[in-house]
Amino acid sequence: MSTLSIATSGLSAASLRLDVTASNVANALTTGPLPADYGSNTSGGAGNSNGSSGLSAYVPLQVNQVDQASGSTAGGTSATVSAVSPSFVPQYDPSSPFANQDGLVAAPNVDLATQFVQLLTAKYSFAANAKVIQTYADMTKSLLDIKA
Repeated sequence: MSTLSIATSGLSAASLRLDVTASNVANALTTGPLPADYGSNTSGGAGNSNGSSGLSAYVPLQVNQVDQASGSTAGGTSATVSAVSPSFVPQYDPSSPFANQDGLVAAPNVDLATQFVQLLTAKYSFAANAKVIQTYADMTKSLLDIKA
């Protein structure tokens, strides 16, 4: 695998990490009804006063990044997105239209400190891979400028 394609795969992974982090931070305070199968002490499950049982809370995402080390095309990185498990935490908010009879809603399981670490990881990864591409371009230009 070429230097350029390795750095490009790193840029793609950093970009995906940034997108996922932005989505998680933007939706960190959204809530929804608790799933119907949550808890045994709530007699109505996720039933709420406005009957919007079809809605659900935001499902936070995470990036799973692994090295591409398979066969003759080793090098670079691959990133995939998956849901965080558990995806929600119960939160007391009796004024919410999604609250059940106990006043609980489903809040996304998003830790803002972790999200900012992910943001910094994406920033430095993107910068490092961009520097590799810049160095590759400079070396290629220098090679082409050599006169015999």
